[in-house]
Amino acid sequence: MKKITLIVTLLVTTITFAQNKNAKASIEVDGVCGMCKERIEKAAIRTKGVKSAVWNVDTHELKLIYDERKTDLKTISQKIASVGHDTKEIKATDEAYDSVHPCCRYRDKEVVKDHDGEKKSDGKN
Repeated sequence: MKKITLIVTLLVTTITFAQNKNAKASIEVDGVCGMCKERIEKAAIRTKGVKSAVWNVDTHELKLIYDERKTDLKTISQKIASVGHDTKEIKATDEAYDSVHPCCRYRDKEVVKDHDGEKKSDGKN
């Protein structure tokens, strides 16, 4: 019985230590402007376990620092999709997408085209 208890304890300890409390990752998130940036970062940071979230308007890259013991990339992606932004893994529902401001409609080619000039000239990314 002692051997089984020891093996279970070692297994649980190994699994616990395999998770990183300061994991770093990047995910691609669709958006077009500063309002999108604020919405995406807010959704990510409000996910339990996320410590840092910075989204780049030009590259669409969301850089994250999060606690793997409390959350994972799928959960973070779901949270972002729930506020109307697509990730590579999860697409926002039409209802969530329709809730974003008209200037943030990244699926609309005309809106994206309107934002093209401001991305490159806006040094706040």
